[in-house]
Amino acid sequence: MFSIISKRPESIKNDLLSGLTVALALVPEAVAFAILAHLHPLTGLYAAFTIGLIASIVGGRPGMISGATGAIAVVVGTLVLTHGEEYLFAAVMMMGLIQIIFGILKMGKFIRLVPHPVFLGFVNGLALVILIAQFEHFKVPGPNDTHEWIAGSALYIMIILIVITMAIIQFLPRFTKAIPSTLAAIIVGTLLVIGLNLDTRTVADMASIKGVFPPFHLPEVDLSWEAFKIVFPYAIIMALVGLIESLLTLNLVDELTETTGHPNRECIGQGVANTVTGMFSGMGGCAMVGQSIINIKSGGRSRLSGISASIFLLIFILYASSLIEVIPIAVLVGVMFMVVIGTFEWGSLRLLGKIPLSDWIIIVAVTAITVASDNLALAVIVGVILSALVFAWEHAKHIDAVTHLDSMGNKVYEISGPLFFASISNFQEIFTPKDDTDDVVVDFKNSRIADHSALEAIEKLADRYDRAGKRLHIKHLSKECRLLLKKAGPLVEVNVVEDPDYHVAADNVADKVNSGLNLK
Repeated sequence: MFSIISKRPESIKNDLLSGLTVALALVPEAVAFAILAHLHPLTGLYAAFTIGLIASIVGGRPGMISGATGAIAVVVGTLVLTHGEEYLFAAVMMMGLIQIIFGILKMGKFIRLVPHPVFLGFVNGLALVILIAQFEHFKVPGPNDTHEWIAGSALYIMIILIVITMAIIQFLPRFTKAIPSTLAAIIVGTLLVIGLNLDTRTVADMASIKGVFPPFHLPEVDLSWEAFKIVFPYAIIMALVGLIESLLTLNLVDELTETTGHPNRECIGQGVANTVTGMFSGMGGCAMVGQSIINIKSGGRSRLSGISASIFLLIFILYASSLIEVIPIAVLVGVMFMVVIGTFEWGSLRLLGKIPLSDWIIIVAVTAITVASDNLALAVIVGVILSALVFAWEHAKHIDAVTHLDSMGNKVYEISGPLFFASISNFQEIFTPKDDTDDVVVDFKNSRIADHSALEAIEKLADRYDRAGKRLHIKHLSKECRLLLKKAGPLVEVNVVEDPDYHVAADNVADKVNSGLNLK
């Protein structure tokens, strides 16, 4: 995980060529995201360079590409319009510090809580977001600040170039893998436009990418409470959005490469990258799914691929802007169309009827929210909440009991299933205090007390039997249950069986636990 360059010469070549391919694809994306955030195009390019370089060196996932992203651009647009770019740079630095804290506290592991249906919805939604974004390139400025769809020969040329690009990416690997098919497609498409003198839009029509080395610049923001109240909410949202997208991208790259990344280290890497970016006039960012897939498909595996992509991008900005600006937009659109095809989980379309309906609904819901809101973090959070509610609802129905009379003639309830907030209603309905014997035993051998709601349910059950003039005993508590009861202290007061004769061990469960008595 800590080596930058692979020991195999062929891998070094693949990493360098895939890095060049990624750098070419990064240019229009970074420019478009900067414009979306109401910033100068170079602000997006600077972010793509600094974040990509530092995250590749410090981060926890070799082969993953980071840079300026649409998810961050959507969040910061309002901040830039309202308070200016200096506040943005301050927010980016604070965003990075928050992400570093997340990594130090080892909170990256919580990405494991994202269920697979949510992950599928995330991937499918992201693919559709990338697809929809490409259609903006089919528009040209019209009168009164409007945009019109291209038509006629311009449309035909663009479609032909897209088809040629996609065909090269798809079929070239069948003949040779000496050069990444995506890089070959970009070169061939560009040469066709130049050689045939075709009239089609190029990168230069978006914006000039020529610039200087990212200048060191501390944000010119007052160190005041008022400034903090402006910056901090944006920083929190940016940090969460960036980490969620980065960690889900890490999982995706893990699947593609059949290797394992380090989520906590990636949190720190993203944090360091954004903190530095804020000092070098960058707009902030995170891992990029599309570019990461291009890198992996082009043969990039080590940290060198991400590092070389950033260095190539810097070379473009400083010395080769004129060469990059001649690349046709249609060719890059074709590249992104192939990314969409490779990103979308087509197998998920066949899951209806093969998986629980609730899981399929979650996939569709996360996909729809991602597309509708263009907010990946929101979609994932909603998906996790829906999954948790479905899980709670399904397990709430699993609480049940088998009853019998023991050798002393007392009624015994053998509980099965977890007792937690969603199952307490069904738990209470199991018992019939008026019809039961004077002594009733609740056996938790096949159950678990999971939360405070479960403790309250036991307390209420004890009250019901007390009002009926009967005594309730519990036994076979797990270690986890005893720990919860011990922590509850005086909150729960029930009798716990210590031996088969049902001697009352204590009036207070916590007192009995503290006295060292053995709970069955």
